[in-house]
Amino acid sequence: MRHRTATILLAACLLPLTACSGGSDKTDAKPSPTKTVSKEDTFLNAVHAAHIKSWTDKGPIDAELVVYPPEWCKGLDAGHSVKWLFTMFGDGGGAYPIGNDWGTYKTDANAVLVMGVKAYCPANLPAVREELRASGEY
Repeated sequence: MRHRTATILLAACLLPLTACSGGSDKTDAKPSPTKTVSKEDTFLNAVHAAHIKSWTDKGPIDAELVVYPPEWCKGLDAGHSVKWLFTMFGDGGGAYPIGNDWGTYKTDANAVLVMGVKAYCPANLPAVREELRASGEY
């Protein structure tokens, strides 16, 4: 008797669940594709939203700016520091964000670097932030 009562109760509890799935079969419905945003767009959107002070009068065009993050990531992946990346002469990476007719304050360059690393090589972000914080520049 107990076994039969338990079976009836179980069936009564499951019936509403199976009844709800009747009608249209949702397994045929295709999920809507999620729009993927490129690394480049993610980086540029962040930079545009940041309103970099150094570039108020004259700043880089997007094509000039997007060359930096891949270089930064390449250097960071090779074990180089932010200081090395931004060293323009000698044994440095020469990847400080500066152009022929535009410049970048160091604090702004650090912020842009973080945006680039976040978009292009986020695994390097903790080390970059740690180095910048240790230097007092972030």
